[in-house]
Amino acid sequence: MGVVMSGGGALRTNAVGLGGAVIMSAALMGPAVSVYFNPQVVAASAGVATPFVFIVALVIMLVLASSIMEMARVFPSAGAFYTYVSRGVGPRSGFVTGGLMFVAYALLVPAELALIGIYTSDLLAGYGVHIHWTIISAFFIVLMVVLSLRGITGSLRTAAILFSVEVGVIVLLSAIILAKGGAHGLSLAPLNPASSPTGLSGLALGMTFGILSFVGFEAATTLGEEVRDSHRNVPRAIVLSLLFVGLIYLFCTYSEMIGFGTANVGKLTADTAPFTTLANMYAPWLQVLVGLAGISSIFAVTMNANNGIVRIVFAMGREGLLPKALGKVHTVHRTPTNAIWLQAIVAVVFTFGVGLLSGPFNAYIYLGSILTLAIIPVYILTNIACMRHFAGPGRSERSIWRHVVLPILGILVLAIPIFGQVYPAPPAPLTYFPYLVLVFIAVMALIAFRIGRRRPEVLQRAGAVLATGEVDDTADSEPTNVS
Repeated sequence: MGVVMSGGGALRTNAVGLGGAVIMSAALMGPAVSVYFNPQVVAASAGVATPFVFIVALVIMLVLASSIMEMARVFPSAGAFYTYVSRGVGPRSGFVTGGLMFVAYALLVPAELALIGIYTSDLLAGYGVHIHWTIISAFFIVLMVVLSLRGITGSLRTAAILFSVEVGVIVLLSAIILAKGGAHGLSLAPLNPASSPTGLSGLALGMTFGILSFVGFEAATTLGEEVRDSHRNVPRAIVLSLLFVGLIYLFCTYSEMIGFGTANVGKLTADTAPFTTLANMYAPWLQVLVGLAGISSIFAVTMNANNGIVRIVFAMGREGLLPKALGKVHTVHRTPTNAIWLQAIVAVVFTFGVGLLSGPFNAYIYLGSILTLAIIPVYILTNIACMRHFAGPGRSERSIWRHVVLPILGILVLAIPIFGQVYPAPPAPLTYFPYLVLVFIAVMALIAFRIGRRRPEVLQRAGAVLATGEVDDTADSEPTNVS
């Protein structure tokens, strides 16, 4: 093994414990964001069965988590999925995976920034203070960049505080709603799939935003080089955060449906801030806290999505698949400075470009749909990588259940949201997004092919840098001629 000479050093090791890794994943899922803004979108297709959609989404993510945890245990790296697929399938597929991860995480940042701008603007307008959403979004972009440049510890500390606030508020309001019996009393209808007005297709279409609510559960994987005892703590952080946030979703979406009443789904789907409405109905004294929880949750998601994507870009730059300058870190703060600035530029372009053209809330819907469709192939490729690795170099540790059955099941269940996006065709522009992602995959595959032909030595290094900050020479024994 040899030390990586990337020209910029390595990330700060042992900077994050298990708790920080859990917060990274849990905060990126953004419980308050998800229960504030996703159920009404899901309810438009799944109706009263919206909480059931979140149950199914949790089960799907738990199945997917198995392969991700296995690969994180063996290959801890800031590159996360890019590293897993490079080592398990091949460097060209790893390059495509890195591109898809960039789309997923990079678009999540502007989606949340547009959302925090309009949500905060509307909230302040209720108190007679009128500030355009673009000014608010710009403020949070600056804050995001400053915290990112100063180091991962400060970013996670901020995320932990914001996460605690949001969870406390949404759980408290949900408990009050149930204690008061909601609009028409408690009911099991929200947990019954038959409550979907359009059957399976409605559940499948709603699954896109059910899965979007869990996007980020894998975020701890990008801290593979900064977490203490990463082989053990990263997998634990993934499953703990997933279970914790999944239970919050179930409790809060059920309370939300009961709060509006199973006969009033139309009111829920038409409400852009349903939790604010519920606070006014059931606990007016909580209204201010509900607003603050929404802002804190959106910014926590923004910060953690930003932390995740800059580390993937850093890893790809360090290994030469992106410009080498992106693989440099700050000499004092040990943060991937150039990658942070690149993502800041992407955030500015998409936040204000899409937000001003389609409206900030539509920017959240559209960018959220695209990033969910981009992350699904990443999950599929990771399951394939898990099967291939443990059928080859990792065969001595192979488990039929963990390394064959669960990965195959994970690939199959992902057909549900894909089906929901293409049949029946959703309204424009949502109907075009799956094909947009397919075109992007084709372009990335073509670029990877050209790199392989012109600079094969670069592809050979893909996924080789692990948590030690060194090149693992056994990477050469991994598949290198497969897509």
